[in-house]
Amino acid sequence: MLIAVLSVATILTIVWLVLLGSVSRDDWLLAAYAKIIDNRYAVNKLQVKNIENAEKLAAYSGIALHIIKIFMRSDSEKRIEKLKYETDCLKKGDLSSLSIFIMPGYVLQRRIEAISKGSVHKTIMSKCFELYGKKHAANKAKQFLAKMLSYPMIGVACSLTFGVMLLGTENYTVGMGIIGIGTILVLVMVYAIYDELSDLVKKRRSAISRQFPNVVSKLALLVTSGMIMDRAWKETANSQQTELYQEMQKTSQELDNLVSPEAAYSGFIKRCNTKESAKLASAIMQNLSKGNAEIGKLLKDMAREAWQERRHTAKRDAEKANSKLMIPTMLLFLAILVMLMVPVAMNFSGI
Repeated sequence: MLIAVLSVATILTIVWLVLLGSVSRDDWLLAAYAKIIDNRYAVNKLQVKNIENAEKLAAYSGIALHIIKIFMRSDSEKRIEKLKYETDCLKKGDLSSLSIFIMPGYVLQRRIEAISKGSVHKTIMSKCFELYGKKHAANKAKQFLAKMLSYPMIGVACSLTFGVMLLGTENYTVGMGIIGIGTILVLVMVYAIYDELSDLVKKRRSAISRQFPNVVSKLALLVTSGMIMDRAWKETANSQQTELYQEMQKTSQELDNLVSPEAAYSGFIKRCNTKESAKLASAIMQNLSKGNAEIGKLLKDMAREAWQERRHTAKRDAEKANSKLMIPTMLLFLAILVMLMVPVAMNFSGI
């Protein structure tokens, strides 16, 4: 059995090393480009957080301001500078910040066409389209798939090798535990990569849905006050930097670049992929030629419905939170009950 397990570990290691030695210049470039995208999104997220913190601090003054600053202190500026420096190095050809552990995954995708065109790749591609847009979706999908292909090989190989080493010292229980649990943990980690991607998409859609009532209310106010739809869209888009507003900014830029309204708003629907955004963009496309009076009334009705739905969603979330708190509450009740009953029982036993 030891020989069989060690043989599997050796084969996996050799395959991984051979693939690592077959990494081409294009593979490194793809990995570097994906890393640059990651850095840009991380910088953007930190900058948005800094803006939000600045808005919160603006509401305070005097001693309260200094106290709040202490609690809100962060090293975001240093992290932003570090990410920007890393991005500049990658652009200049310095690939030292790239991880070699995922590179065999790029080779497998390049050599085996079934992987790069399979159902898993298509699913990851659709999720990356929502998160990173059409321009970066293909590259990010390759990065995620490379992790899911490369990590299991080296992870399982290390787990089996370490387990065999312990078995060789006659520590059978720990050795078999390392082989079994280690292999399972590696596979769980690989699934976690995919699950994290799905979770990011869900959080993004949820954030867009939460921001929708504010957006449609602003649009309704601007349009009914006499502003044309394109201008109202642009003003609303530039008022904040959260997910829905950023997607509106992209649509506004496309309209400024003379992209047809149908194509621009259709792209907005695909990127957001929520029923609210689809309803808004479809309504705008259908009423472009009917003037502000028609679209203004439609936006008002949509805003009223959106706020009602927002209240219903808040109630549902509150009910879910209550149900999740039920188990901790019961455990706390049992703990208090034990604390009260143990002294009573000890007193009775003493009697």
